[in-house]
Amino acid sequence: MNSSSVILAILFALSSSTLAQDRNDRPLITVSGQAEVQITPDEVAFNLRVVSLAKDLLTAQAKTDETVKKLLALARNYQIPSTRVQTDYINLDERYSDEEVTKKPRVFLGYAVTKNVVIVLQDVSKAEQMLSEIFKSGVTHIESVDFRSTQIRKYKDQARAMAIKAAQEKAAALAKEIGQTIGKAFSITEEGENRQYPNASGSTAVNEIFSGAERTISLGQISVSARVVVSFELR
Repeated sequence: MNSSSVILAILFALSSSTLAQDRNDRPLITVSGQAEVQITPDEVAFNLRVVSLAKDLLTAQAKTDETVKKLLALARNYQIPSTRVQTDYINLDERYSDEEVTKKPRVFLGYAVTKNVVIVLQDVSKAEQMLSEIFKSGVTHIESVDFRSTQIRKYKDQARAMAIKAAQEKAAALAKEIGQTIGKAFSITEEGENRQYPNASGSTAVNEIFSGAERTISLGQISVSARVVVSFELR
């Protein structure tokens, strides 16, 4: 280790030691503050899966491609830009009967050709209408319907500011009870963020969705919360 590195290490050690001693010598009050902001989603993402099964591979692929084309056309009808539509590569599996269920030697059922499609609609008022048309396109599974916000960063900052204010008010109230006041903040630590999105998650077969007597989408709210721990000088 060269001389400059030794000097830097010594200065860092002295700085850390001074900070620890300052914390021990200075009377502090440490409190937590938490805040939650409820926001309305401004976009909805449909995560869809198309699966076609046929004993002829080309037939299965053609069925899948046909359904995907209908979905892409549907997105265009809703004036959704291509940047808000995502498709992945085709997956191919050979399907066989389950010997444990049938109690017979397994039988080749066909080729399953799968393709996932994600469509993001920015007019959430049309979400239910679009979902109804998605059902008619031939989609076999709805992986999820996720209501989201493009302003999460803005509301996260707002929740954080509210949490800090809540911590300050709590510290002032506690200090007042013992005839003291608080000074400037000595340290601020933010704990893990928390977001809750309203969604219908998990793979659901279309025929299961249609089994309901009435199909409606509940828009719901997105919960964005923040929690901080703050130490104030105690006077």
